[in-house]
Amino acid sequence: MSESFALSRRGFLSATGGLVIGFLLPPRPARAQGGGDIFAPPPEGKPNAYIRIGSDDSVTFFIPKSEMGQGPTTACSQMLAEELECDWAKVRMQVAPVDPASYGHQTTVGSMAVRTSWDPLRKAGAQARQMLVQAAADRWGVAPAQCRAANGVVTNTASGARLTYGQLADAAARLPVPTGIALKDPKDFTIIGKPLKRLDTRAKVTAEAMFGLDARPEGLVYAVVEHCPVFGGTVATLDAAAAKRVPGVTDVLQVPSGVAVIASNTWAALEGRKALKVTWNEGPNAAVSSATIRQMFVENARKGGAVARNEGNAASGLAGAAKRLDATYEVPFMAHATMEPMNCTVHAKGDGTAAAWVPTQSPTTGRALIAKTLGIAPEKVTFHTTFMGGGFGRRGEGEDNHVAEAAEIARRVMRPVKLTWTREDDMQQDYYRPASYAELSGGLDAQGWPVALQATIACPSFFMVRDGLDPIAVAGLSDLLYALPHLRVEYAVSNTHVPVSFWRAPGAAQNTFFAESFLDELCVAGGKDPVEVRRRLLADQPRLLHVLNLAAEKAGWSTKPAPGRFRGVAVGSNVSTYNAQIAEISVSGGRVRVHKVVCAFDCGQIINPHILTQQVEGGIIYGLSATLKGAITIDRGRVQQANFNTFDMLRMDEAPVVEVHLVPSTERPTGAGEASNPTVVPAVVNAIYAATGRRLRTLPVKPADLL
Repeated sequence: MSESFALSRRGFLSATGGLVIGFLLPPRPARAQGGGDIFAPPPEGKPNAYIRIGSDDSVTFFIPKSEMGQGPTTACSQMLAEELECDWAKVRMQVAPVDPASYGHQTTVGSMAVRTSWDPLRKAGAQARQMLVQAAADRWGVAPAQCRAANGVVTNTASGARLTYGQLADAAARLPVPTGIALKDPKDFTIIGKPLKRLDTRAKVTAEAMFGLDARPEGLVYAVVEHCPVFGGTVATLDAAAAKRVPGVTDVLQVPSGVAVIASNTWAALEGRKALKVTWNEGPNAAVSSATIRQMFVENARKGGAVARNEGNAASGLAGAAKRLDATYEVPFMAHATMEPMNCTVHAKGDGTAAAWVPTQSPTTGRALIAKTLGIAPEKVTFHTTFMGGGFGRRGEGEDNHVAEAAEIARRVMRPVKLTWTREDDMQQDYYRPASYAELSGGLDAQGWPVALQATIACPSFFMVRDGLDPIAVAGLSDLLYALPHLRVEYAVSNTHVPVSFWRAPGAAQNTFFAESFLDELCVAGGKDPVEVRRRLLADQPRLLHVLNLAAEKAGWSTKPAPGRFRGVAVGSNVSTYNAQIAEISVSGGRVRVHKVVCAFDCGQIINPHILTQQVEGGIIYGLSATLKGAITIDRGRVQQANFNTFDMLRMDEAPVVEVHLVPSTERPTGAGEASNPTVVPAVVNAIYAATGRRLRTLPVKPADLL
């Protein structure tokens, strides 16, 4: 593969539906040798940074969002196509290059791909449409109002004359960009809201799509890194003699994060790493364990913390309550466990430039980190954002320790280097979801209705603490929408040596479990139906109340489940999206079987219902894994889990029927990827209580908890 082809566009024709799509792909060696000019871009007009129109009437959309399977490349293309009025069958898609001037800070985190693109992409499509209309009007010598754009053609409504977008593209690209363009009314949408096929599917199933592990620039060498098993440890002694004798190993380098082994292939690098003789300065963190971390959480929570929310007077509300409940809840650290482990390919060329192939959620940050490591300007790094096998926050802002490693090794060897982390590396060197501990107190009035809630959260900070508060650490509790007269939420900073950061639905992933499970406890203590309590507390929250009622209706909450089946309910409102879930389970022999999950989901305007449904389903499966399976534990300062045999995930035969009911809406679109993940957790745990009478306050669920 030659780097000179790395940004070229190439198309192929879908075998189903004639959909023409294009990808940011370096060609494979066999095809590159035959070359010709099949990878050269066609003549095209460029109305703006997002849209290019070829003389063959093809339309290429440049999408500045990362594709990790969640579907923004298709959804964002639908937004552009809707306002552009192009022929969807001629749409191609490419991941946009890193270009802050055109796209701003490029990152795909926080379920923001669609909601942050809604205005700029529709506006870009509308501007390009108007430029094409103006070009046609100029050619015909008529007023633009006499021209109509539809399906990739501009028609003169008086004469019936027609010009395709390809015929107008060059002239349109020379026109000034119009302002004040009116956008479509949702009732007129013909592409937005439709279940169109994903633009990336065919390329993935035919192996045309490039993932990070697929990058193969000429002259490539391969690297792995041996890390200290205790976070923060350093190399004490290194004997690399045996490693250097392994066939294929070309070098062994000590780098800031450990010891890098470079070889002619990944297997040789791994075998060389096995032969290393390294001793480590593990430092004081070698005495840390999950038990000592938990004890620190408990002590900090009991001291209290910074106030995240304070309404009414929780202390007096609890003191005056007819009944008071106190409980502690906790969750462990969690790994992201992406299907594609961390990898990065970097070529430091020695002439002040570099190239990189990175599966990343944050291209702007990744490029800047590589440039900083190499000591060059970011603009000197040709950065290729590849497809990626999952992200979940692991490849987002600040979670890119592997990228810095790859750049450092490339700087030292001055050849293209592919750094690969094994599953074990990834599991034991992750930026984890923080473990978290919560002390909760609630009060009921004389009629059994909840009137007071106080919560103190002790956990490591996700990102940034200001005045003692990390807003992300309390998300899911501090932003509760329940109408409680007395509500107080505090945060006790409890940092450890274990690196933590964003994990799918940060904050809400654990705090929704705490809040919705404890609310269920209050419902039982008050002798109230859990759905009825939530209806009362959400009377002034129409969207959240609607999804609750819809889920209850579709799940048949008012009727008894089949013998041996039990239900639990929960609601969630993170990433500006509302959802309610009802889980139906059975318990037998210390094992929970989740048979069905009914989810009602309101994220505003739906862009593509099929992709949205997939997002909701995937979030539910991810949440079920956190409920029933996975946990990261610490002993002697090090992570105990190394692969899926010790960090289990929900298996295919354990997956429930997931029934998703999308709420039609013309509200602005909000988040999808992280909304369903937190809500399923308490829905299942509440169902377990209904089945067993046991209130589980610690995850994951263990067989001993059920017997």
